Amino acid sequence: MSQPIRLKDHEKDARLVRGRVVFGAVAVVLLVCVLIARLYYLQVIQYEYHSTLSENNRVHVQPIPPSRGLIYDRNGVVVADNRPSFSLSMTRERAGEWSSVLDTIVEILQLTPDDRIIFEKRMKQGRRPFEPVPILFELSEEQIALIAVNQFRLPGVEVVAQLVRHYPQGPHFAHSVGYMGRINEKELKSLDPINYSGTHHIGKTGIERFYEPELHGQVGYEEVETNARGRVLRVLKRTDPIPGKDIVLSLDIKLQEAAEAALGGRRGAVVALDPASGEVLAMVSAPSFDPNLFVTGISF
Repeated sequence: MSQPIRLKDHEKDARLVRGRVVFGAVAVVLLVCVLIARLYYLQVIQYEYHSTLSENNRVHVQPIPPSRGLIYDRNGVVVADNRPSFSLSMTRERAGEWSSVLDTIVEILQLTPDDRIIFEKRMKQGRRPFEPVPILFELSEEQIALIAVNQFRLPGVEVVAQLVRHYPQGPHFAHSVGYMGRINEKELKSLDPINYSGTHHIGKTGIERFYEPELHGQVGYEEVETNARGRVLRVLKRTDPIPGKDIVLSLDIKLQEAAEAALGGRRGAVVALDPASGEVLAMVSAPSFDPNLFVTGISF
């Protein structure tokens, strides 16, 4: 006996289809509403917050270190001045994997593992965000060329022209004038973080240390716009730094040399005073040293 043929319930199928369509439409409407609400929250309610974040990523304030004051003897002979030099700096926030970038620098410039250790220590020193950290000083023309050719491998790295301290009289005023050196962690805590932004050297001994506030000057700033890679596109605002004050000593270079000659290579010290005014005309201590060796550091 044949089975009865079941007819489709078209009404039931239609209701099922309509239900699915309505459910899908409601789901789409809800998702659109959620999306619109989220966009409203981000674009309207959180506008100021995200606008500030975007501005902070695009615009940066870079310090401009002041030119340090010069030191003269009583006759106007320069005993401490500044000379142009090139250093290699890295901005950690723009370098990405900065440790790998250091390895690349060592490879390109054919430096030693000890240099690599020094670079890493300098990168880990206290600093302000987005502040370039000088890791290598007194670059040669060949080193500058190698960095330029391999710039695409060195994100966050740049060659910076700057003024470094120079003592043209060498050891003649080493003990009295003193010398400058890199700021260490202890000194960093006692310095004005604003006025010493971008400054990496201070007076360590002698006149350089005693008159540090006067010689240093006042820091300036540049507000710059950068692209996604941190490259400066344009300067939005600039406040020029105020150079440090020059200092004229009572010391006389000729008397200094005469006092050194009187010691004849022996250990000792000579101090010459003007009996009328009490001014110190010569101050020599032997053996002496070349203060230029300490400016960028003999070792870290």
